[in-house]
Amino acid sequence: MTASIVDGARWLAAERDALKRVDLKAEAQSVGRVEQIADGVARVSGLPEARLGELLRFEGGRMGYALSLEANAINATIFDEAEAIGVGSLVSATGEVAQVPVGPGLLGRIVDPLGRPLDRDEPIPAEAFHPIERPAPAIIDRALVEQPVATGVLVVDALFALGRGQRELIIGDRATGKTAIAVDTIINQKRSDMICVYVAVGQRATAVERVVESVKAMGAPERCVFVIASAASSAALQWIAPFAGFTIAEYFRDKGGHALVVVDDLSKHAATHRELALLTHEPPGREAFPGDIFYVHARLLERAAKLAPELGGGSLTALPIAETDAGNLSAFIPTNLISITDGQIVLDSRLFAANQRPAVDVGLSVSRVGGKAQAPALRAASGRLRLDYSQFLELEMFTRFGGITDQRVKATIARGERIRALLAQPRFATLRLVDQVALLDALADGVFDSAPVAKIAEARTRIAAQLDALAPDAVSPVMTKGTCDDAARAKLVEAVRALVGAGAGP
Repeated sequence: MTASIVDGARWLAAERDALKRVDLKAEAQSVGRVEQIADGVARVSGLPEARLGELLRFEGGRMGYALSLEANAINATIFDEAEAIGVGSLVSATGEVAQVPVGPGLLGRIVDPLGRPLDRDEPIPAEAFHPIERPAPAIIDRALVEQPVATGVLVVDALFALGRGQRELIIGDRATGKTAIAVDTIINQKRSDMICVYVAVGQRATAVERVVESVKAMGAPERCVFVIASAASSAALQWIAPFAGFTIAEYFRDKGGHALVVVDDLSKHAATHRELALLTHEPPGREAFPGDIFYVHARLLERAAKLAPELGGGSLTALPIAETDAGNLSAFIPTNLISITDGQIVLDSRLFAANQRPAVDVGLSVSRVGGKAQAPALRAASGRLRLDYSQFLELEMFTRFGGITDQRVKATIARGERIRALLAQPRFATLRLVDQVALLDALADGVFDSAPVAKIAEARTRIAAQLDALAPDAVSPVMTKGTCDDAARAKLVEAVRALVGAGAGP
């Protein structure tokens, strides 16, 4: 009995000591209530100090995003399922903005726009958490776009070269190969030092799975990050996905590295923004889009840049994808994106149906950086290619009306047919820089003029092994320095000539 009294006294003394160490003070917490909820958007009252873009915590642990502010209410969109949230549910402000984990731990992983893993149960080893909305680099902090981004796609690298820090729009009708060009570019970076971030917005799960499997099979998935907000995801996740992808890529850019972001696609992102705007009763404008849709995409794509050397010299290159309806480039979203970006690769459904793939419309496509970012060897090899090809396309149209007897016109058409065959390229068959230079120089020297058009595709598939075997000393300077002197050029052309001669047949 005495021992129990002593133990009780000790316990009581310990409790009193613990109470003395507790800092007792009044705490105020701002709590709001859900006034209305429907279609994943909640109208919340009672949080006068909440900021635009702030994270809100709903009952049951659900998180939301302050999408727009009104005089006496907040319109918030819910990230996950909102079935547990009803009218009268309590809402608290977190004081934080939406953030995403960044760091090398994300490489090789598939995550949602909040950084939650989708591929396996292992957590993401984040080095830090950065806001999804970050300011674009100032003009004074940028450098000239001069380093090339090798896509491995001949028609792009030769005619519409991309530079590190550039924003090049890939645009075309549905099912014309837009994603294929972007995926080939990601796969080709296994030969470079670029980190790739693929952002899927509103895509079918099967389409996303095909992209991931293609990169795993052909590319370097250990240097890629996949940010997925599929069509089954909430509108809030689809809306923040491109911003989260850019934040993940900016980590590597700010460390002095080089990153490539593919956003597939911004047309669906614009539709999501319109959906949320209409649900929050914002006034609609052209094609029912809200007035700030241009600003939304401009502030996103302006984050792509080549940083000045004193800031590390890193770069962030953007390849946004947009979808047109019946080839209408003058629609609202296409014109917005064309005016924001540094050029566009336009894909044509008629070319795609004619089995000319990639179905790039040479007349409508343009790169506003172009030759400045091309390797010198490729720039010299591709000199008149676009002009010759454009002349051929125009002449070909007139030859449909009758026979052509002029020998010069016939020669132009024969050369154009070989250019078209050379620019056709199957998926997952990217070409090295030296392969492209050799093929274009051989074309300029007339190596393909007497060869059957069908043999050009065969030569393209065997070119890499041929050059490595017959002209290894000419391959090295092109691959390391991007230059090619006359002697090396002659060796490359002779290697192609030998290949075409060996493969020539009836």
